[in-house]
Amino acid sequence: MTRYIVRGWSLSLVFVVTMFISACNSNGWSKRELTIIDRSDSVMFVTTLPDDSVILRTPSVDVSMQELKSQELQTLMAKMLRTVTDPSQDGVGIAAPQVGINRRIIWVQRLDKEGEPFECYVNIRIDSLYGETRRGPEGCLSVPGYAGMVTRNTDVVISYADLGSGNLKKEHVEGYTAVIFQHECDHLDGILYVDRADSVFINQTWMDELKQYEFTRPDWW
Repeated sequence: MTRYIVRGWSLSLVFVVTMFISACNSNGWSKRELTIIDRSDSVMFVTTLPDDSVILRTPSVDVSMQELKSQELQTLMAKMLRTVTDPSQDGVGIAAPQVGINRRIIWVQRLDKEGEPFECYVNIRIDSLYGETRRGPEGCLSVPGYAGMVTRNTDVVISYADLGSGNLKKEHVEGYTAVIFQHECDHLDGILYVDRADSVFINQTWMDELKQYEFTRPDWW
């Protein structure tokens, strides 16, 4: 999850985790994924370092056509949106690994569009990075209370699945919204902004805000 501010696991462990999340039932979703989707509150538990390093460092897999048409995906998308827009989170983007599900699903606030709507992207990838590179601050609810200075490209071309047909769509995105896409797509590849930052520091204002909320790991997690 991107916070709006103006690797070290063995291959064998990653393989085991990837196989675990890929063990699917008859409708395509694994038992663990179904548990998270079904039992999570409308504001989902957000994974953080270091406790959830395995999830956050595991590359995500695509959503199949069968899963794309499922009610489970609709429920997950709705809960992810409520999570990223809740005052306790206050993000401009969220990726599925941040709610415990290693699938290529993100929500991004389109600050480049009228009304700055949140939009969901499934099976998303960044096809190309170009334009200028700029250094700017980033934060992440998976690294709560901290920020870092990261260099990102100002232009990206993304591809993703159309939610209705499953057909591939492409789009060119510019500016700070392009930065959000880069941050969220990094999550899907097991990369966090702290891996790219040239400095990381305490965001005291954010630290103070966090004190008013209680973040509790569900008993069933």
